[in-house]
Amino acid sequence: MKKSILAVSIAALFSSHSVNAQAEAAKVNSSDLEHIQIISHHDRLRTESGSATLLTEVELEKFEYDDIHRILSSVPGVNIREEDGYGLRPNIGFRGVTPERSKKITILEDGVLIGPAPYSAPAAYYFPVTTRMTAVEVFKGPAAIKFGPQTVAGTLNMVTRQVPDMQEGGIDLATGQDGYQKVHGYYGNAVDDLSFLVEGVHLGANGFKELDGGGNTGFDKNDLLAKIRYQFNAAGFDQNIQLKLSYADETSHETYLGLSDDDFATTPYRRYAATQPALMETEHQQVMFTHNMSNDQFSLTSRIYRNDYERAWLKLNKLTNTNATLSEVLADPTTYQTEFGVITGARDSVVSGETSHNLIMGTNDREYYSQGVQLDGTWRFNAFNFEHKLSFGARYHEDEIDRKHFEQVFLMEAGVSQEIADSRYDTTQNVEQTDALAVYIEDAVTIDKLTVTAGVRGEFMDMHYHNKANLDDWQNKETRIWLPGVSGFYQFSDSAGMLFGVHQGFVPSSPQQGDDIELEKSVNYEFGGRFNDGITQFEVVSFFNDYSNLKESCSQSNCGDDTQLDTEFNGGAVNVYGLETQFGQRYPLNMQIEIPYSVVYTYTKSEFQEAFNSDFAQWGEVSKGDELPYLPTHQATFNLGIDSDVWRINMALKYISAMNEAAGRGVALSGVKTDASTVIDVSASYDIGQYGRIYAKVDNITDEADIISRRPYGARPSKPRQISIGYKYQF
Repeated sequence: MKKSILAVSIAALFSSHSVNAQAEAAKVNSSDLEHIQIISHHDRLRTESGSATLLTEVELEKFEYDDIHRILSSVPGVNIREEDGYGLRPNIGFRGVTPERSKKITILEDGVLIGPAPYSAPAAYYFPVTTRMTAVEVFKGPAAIKFGPQTVAGTLNMVTRQVPDMQEGGIDLATGQDGYQKVHGYYGNAVDDLSFLVEGVHLGANGFKELDGGGNTGFDKNDLLAKIRYQFNAAGFDQNIQLKLSYADETSHETYLGLSDDDFATTPYRRYAATQPALMETEHQQVMFTHNMSNDQFSLTSRIYRNDYERAWLKLNKLTNTNATLSEVLADPTTYQTEFGVITGARDSVVSGETSHNLIMGTNDREYYSQGVQLDGTWRFNAFNFEHKLSFGARYHEDEIDRKHFEQVFLMEAGVSQEIADSRYDTTQNVEQTDALAVYIEDAVTIDKLTVTAGVRGEFMDMHYHNKANLDDWQNKETRIWLPGVSGFYQFSDSAGMLFGVHQGFVPSSPQQGDDIELEKSVNYEFGGRFNDGITQFEVVSFFNDYSNLKESCSQSNCGDDTQLDTEFNGGAVNVYGLETQFGQRYPLNMQIEIPYSVVYTYTKSEFQEAFNSDFAQWGEVSKGDELPYLPTHQATFNLGIDSDVWRINMALKYISAMNEAAGRGVALSGVKTDASTVIDVSASYDIGQYGRIYAKVDNITDEADIISRRPYGARPSKPRQISIGYKYQF
């Protein structure tokens, strides 16, 4: 995989929507000029309109999760499809949108688009290491109008560590089963008005799957971060400039190939011999610079950013001399005994007098970049005796994906997969590019106990596609759209209030799609209420997403048909509706011990509004009323803790109901469901005073082995029980 050159550019660290990692503290240091909006308070009612959830550093430390899937299980309205058990390539959706590669949510790091190519190819094959995050924000509904381009579902923003105002540092070391290891350290200091931060993370594991013939099924990830900040006062504003540099790489021995249902029932963590060569290698580089200026009434953040990402993933694509896909072979190994024998290594590729079946291993080699200039501001003022908070912003963004895919032929012999010399040939060779201008303006007006927020977002995109193997195959297109929204919050008392909102949702189509692929558009509604008296917190929000057209795209992870890769499909009108609830209390057992507990529950239903036939592998022959695939009806998380001054114990019980693997009939996996799953995680920690803290945790303590998906090829397991211990020291 060719190394990219780290480009010098500029960007912001924290947007005006970012959250302090110490947000549950009662106040924010007045010398901290980074724009911070605290959206969660433990002891008082939140009065912002729209659905927003904050997970602070304190909450993230309870279970010391490295997997964003597990972190988001405590956020209502989030639907997830697990894949590798470690969260290396997350599949996250909000309010019923497809979770596939998190491509229908907007993903930010410190308020800046972090996906490899958010417009041209939004599938999030790169995802930041959550270990170094100090807060996670989720915005849904009209609360996400400030973010884009994907505005149907919402926005996930991950907040990195702030540059400190004084000497600060820490280490976090952990080890566990399956070769799990974590090394995490940071140090920062300040000299007068100049301050800096350096941080590094290494995560790795040997993997929990057993590869036929032996071999590593795990991963290694490295992440380095550096920040420099200079603070000054000028023209009546507190100001700072900040430079952020980061580098990340990953080597993972991952595959898309699962198991037959019979093999899963006996050995759920087996991996077939055909996956021996599987390897994913990635590299990500980021440079950002920001200028912040603010006073009591006005704030403005100006930034420029650049992200470069490269990936090459070698994995099994298909077999020679058969019309059966890998999914069909694993779904019916009796019919396809010969092909199945080659995949498992029980049979050689070449047997005298019989049809040979070689392995076609494909490498999806891709290079991406995304860069842009972004402004975000707020202005607080009074007009006509009403309080106004005017938010506004603009972003010019460019991104590109350059696909350089190729395949090689491998031979299965005596249970070992080996490459045939000089067998390489090119497959997909194309480029997709987008230049996009986005603007928004939003005014929150407070009238007595009512705050009404109205705004509009504009997305203006010029896209280009060309096939490098066929110079006559190219396309230019443009998209122009305005997305209005209005929301409100009415405060009944100091402890109770009601929220409501409606907004236009939108997901762009990729540059290579023709006019026959419609934009994904919806009108989304929400209504609910909050209660917080300082002891009990409760929130319930109902939502209804009315799609005029829902679309889906075929990628190898969700479709598995190489003849349809990167093709999009119209799904027509669809309704998605549901209920999000969360309840929490802290019960004092005595003067030294208290018991915090919470319940998060999400109910979601979906219905196609039209009957149609689709070539998309997850739809097929759809009837009116059919449900979307990979969308659980019920999800619930129960968190229970026991906290003292020096020790803590926490338990998280998570339930996800079974999910359809296909919507209609006539396609592979029609009528098949994933397993309903109940997973219990437990953690404990003990403070040893000035010497730091020790902790231990057990993920999936009951060692449940559930089928989390049969896409794209065969049954895939959830992560088994994993025990780990760690030591943390901060100063």
